Amino acid sequence: MDNYKIIKKIGEGTFSEVTRVQNLKDGKHYACKTMKQSINSLEQAHNLREVQAMKRLSLHPNILQLHEVIFDQDTRTLSLICELMEMNVYELIRGRQYPLSESKVKNYMYQLCKALDHMHSNGIFHRDVKPENILIKHDLLKLADFGSSRSVYCKPPHTEYISTRWYRAPECLLTDGYYSLKMDIWSAGCVFFEILSLKPLFPGTNEVDQVSKIHDVLGTPDCTVLQKFKQSRVMPFNFLPRKGCGLSQLIPRCSAPSLSLLYQMLAYDPDERISPRTALQHTCFRELRLSERRALGLHRTIGVMEDSNSMTPGSVEQFWRNTRQGRRQQLKHVAEPLSRYVLPRYPVELPKLNMAAPTPKVPYPVSSLPALEIPHQGLLPAITSKKCHSRSMKPREEPHRSTLKSYYMPPLERKGGGY
Repeated sequence: MDNYKIIKKIGEGTFSEVTRVQNLKDGKHYACKTMKQSINSLEQAHNLREVQAMKRLSLHPNILQLHEVIFDQDTRTLSLICELMEMNVYELIRGRQYPLSESKVKNYMYQLCKALDHMHSNGIFHRDVKPENILIKHDLLKLADFGSSRSVYCKPPHTEYISTRWYRAPECLLTDGYYSLKMDIWSAGCVFFEILSLKPLFPGTNEVDQVSKIHDVLGTPDCTVLQKFKQSRVMPFNFLPRKGCGLSQLIPRCSAPSLSLLYQMLAYDPDERISPRTALQHTCFRELRLSERRALGLHRTIGVMEDSNSMTPGSVEQFWRNTRQGRRQQLKHVAEPLSRYVLPRYPVELPKLNMAAPTPKVPYPVSSLPALEIPHQGLLPAITSKKCHSRSMKPREEPHRSTLKSYYMPPLERKGGGY
């Protein structure tokens, strides 16, 4: 910690203390999380679940970045230097008189689902998703505090009293540690409701009261659902049938897509609960997905314009072949040489006739005119397309020469008795 200067204390938890520090070399500010637990060696520090989880997940934009691991041999303390954020979700909604706009809440939840999907796809589930562990800076959300994280490949039973009680899933309350990564999406649903309404959804005072508050809103589950949970040592399954009030009664201004996603995240049965990856494709996030695709396409276009000077001719040609504009340009180059062999359509511009102007007294019969030669007469292809002008599918025949004469030659004015 000789390279860092402590600025002020940010927060304190059961197992750690967080301070704001400044790097003396580059002057940047960071968040320093100092563990209260004594560490014997640097190897033991790197084997901690939180350190391993942050190293594995730190490349994602919605996961808190770990910059440095510092181990003090004299005091046997471990400090994690992380990026500094502005506030957490609890500080964001605390004391607000009016709730946030639903579009902003959707933006936060979309980023949270992306963080959970990244975690679960890398074999880790958080087990302590709550507003205090979700950090925000300039509308960018990052999931933090991986001290309770666990591998998805570990077989249950897991630790029973994990996660904060208000955000604990039913399978964590009713079983002896037989839960899975689906508990994270339940906690995210509770956070979703809390950001929308500015108040917690299930603020139970103890384990029994927590289950009762869940049943007050969602109702008592079916016996088939309860049979999936193994009998708990603390609580027998003798719930009275109860019909919950529903989420729509608690947040009447919530839109239908958001309410639909909220119900799927708070499904009592973990097997029917939506996954983070499926939640990202929900209609609730449709506008965010479209704007994200537009921004990604614009970013790629700007990147190509900036890097086009540094690319070799072969790589530029290969890139434009793989893009839509390149394919259009390719078709244009192919069509240009083919246009040389395309025969002109009727009417054909006829050559000028080399003949003297007739006198008005001498008759000028039309039959005495020389036969006109039509360019490409013998090369006109037969039309066999379905778009043929005739009703039949037979090839269209060439027009008669006399028809072309009468069609293209202007009529002669009648003067006197003749032509």
